[in-house]
Amino acid sequence: MNIHRLLAHCRTLPGVQEDVKWGNALCCMVAEKLFAIIRLDERGQPQAAMSIKVDSHRFLELSDLPGIQPAPYLARNHWLLLEADCVLPDEEVEALISRSWHLIASRLPKRQRETLGLA
Repeated sequence: MNIHRLLAHCRTLPGVQEDVKWGNALCCMVAEKLFAIIRLDERGQPQAAMSIKVDSHRFLELSDLPGIQPAPYLARNHWLLLEADCVLPDEEVEALISRSWHLIASRLPKRQRETLGLA
């Protein structure tokens, strides 16, 4: 899993903001709502682990794959932790990141959704 490629993909999505929270987590947000969390090392560099929100119907399917597990503290809301040894190709993880962004952005107020290009 190429975490730098995946972080670059996060940054291409509309309205993305970043903030470091909890001392070691780079949080990618849309309208201050989390859609991806990337673990940072002690120097503040991204590690090969990230958490994203997934559709409820895909949660169990994906969490059964090697290198993917329910995200600590967030699993009840269908978040997964993708580790360095995640079996999914980067292209599929990028699609999951885009879906995570969409799941969060689609619940924003209408005016904010319109600003992001969502109907």
